[in-house]
Amino acid sequence: MNKVIEVDFLPRKTDVAFSWLGSIGHSTQRRILIVDNDTNTTHLVKILLEKTGRYVVFEENDCTKAHQTARNFRPDLILLDVDMPNRHAREIAAQIRADFELQYTPIIFLTALAIAMQNEANTGFQIDKPPFLAKPIDIEELIEAIERSLPIHSGL
Repeated sequence: MNKVIEVDFLPRKTDVAFSWLGSIGHSTQRRILIVDNDTNTTHLVKILLEKTGRYVVFEENDCTKAHQTARNFRPDLILLDVDMPNRHAREIAAQIRADFELQYTPIIFLTALAIAMQNEANTGFQIDKPPFLAKPIDIEELIEAIERSLPIHSGL
């Protein structure tokens, strides 16, 4: 069964610093960090995931800030684009995995290069073998992957 999700696009501020305290109203919402240099992709995914009421999504469009943003936001899961300028997702994932406080945070790779990712997965590229999803993103498939990857939450 395919659901149609309507989205109203509103302007958003991009220079606002994130403050975790008080940013969500419901304690059972899961925190998702999406790291992708494409602001349209991150914003659309944010809108669609938050519309479910189950997630609070924070966007990071600067891959050089991904690790620090993850440390500040403390996500339950990270969506990480593979093909970004300046850094490859494997570098960001390795940095996150090396961080004691983030090392067990699930990561799902997002890529327009699904065939290349499958080849790299077969050669052992993936750290702890995180799943990957092909772009364009199917929101139902993404939600299923998120739910499979999230640890069991005592508040749910």
